[in-house]
Amino acid sequence: MIVLGLLLIVLAGAAVVAVSWDEAATVATPASFTVFDQTIHLSQLEFFFAGAATGALFLLGLTVMFSGMRRSATQRRRLRSSRMEARDRVTRLEEEKRELERKLMETPVAPAAAAVPVVDRDRDVVDDRDETTAPDPRVEVPRQHSTDQLVAGRHGRPGNGR
Repeated sequence: MIVLGLLLIVLAGAAVVAVSWDEAATVATPASFTVFDQTIHLSQLEFFFAGAATGALFLLGLTVMFSGMRRSATQRRRLRSSRMEARDRVTRLEEEKRELERKLMETPVAPAAAAVPVVDRDRDVVDDRDETTAPDPRVEVPRQHSTDQLVAGRHGRPGNGR
């Protein structure tokens, strides 16, 4: 937005400079300008409206540029505040961690014979932590073919040149 506003301001300034270099324009004769090898003849009224359009273009450029600057300043302010909030949150968490560590060091160690709850999610009357990780015999697992080579880092692949 800022670049677009600057571009509009530069275009308006270039139009003012082009008009000020026209030495042949007087009150009695119409103004003529050559732009891109085309000559444009303007009467006094047309010349006035062209100046008004140039001024409007300049004001539009200023408006666009300042709104872009305001938007970027707002974004920077939001970013700064979110960084401060994150920093405060981290500080609070670190303080809470230190407090919990201090409480843990102060509390006596529980006896080793304390009752440990049994975890039996599959309800087979065996503690899940003691079971092997093999699948349940009631679940059918498809077998992989021996030609599958989906292991990363296998060096003996065909076409590898080894």
